Amino acid sequence: MYNAQWLDVGPIDQLPALGARTLPVQGGQEIAIFRTANGDVYALANACPHKQGPLSQGIVHDTTVTCPLHNWRISLIDGHALGEDEGCVPVIPVKIDGGRILISRAAALGQAA
Repeated sequence: MYNAQWLDVGPIDQLPALGARTLPVQGGQEIAIFRTANGDVYALANACPHKQGPLSQGIVHDTTVTCPLHNWRISLIDGHALGEDEGCVPVIPVKIDGGRILISRAAALGQAA
């Protein structure tokens, strides 16, 4: 059984490299969970700071995702827009335990605010 501070969102092998999945949270919002080419996993609020584009539908490369609406690049590490763009997306703490993806329960629930 996992610590009550973490939510189990599924096995890592169901999230393909350079892919993303979404997790609905209260208030109609979503968390986007990403996997990089080297297997690292990150989670962000699924809304670009520019026009709220669905980051989960963007292209993952290195440790960034490109928003599908206007090509803003967002860091998967800290949620900040890169280059000349300005803005930030909430980052959700994530860890891997026994091949399972776990996200911070408090941060996930905070997305509903």
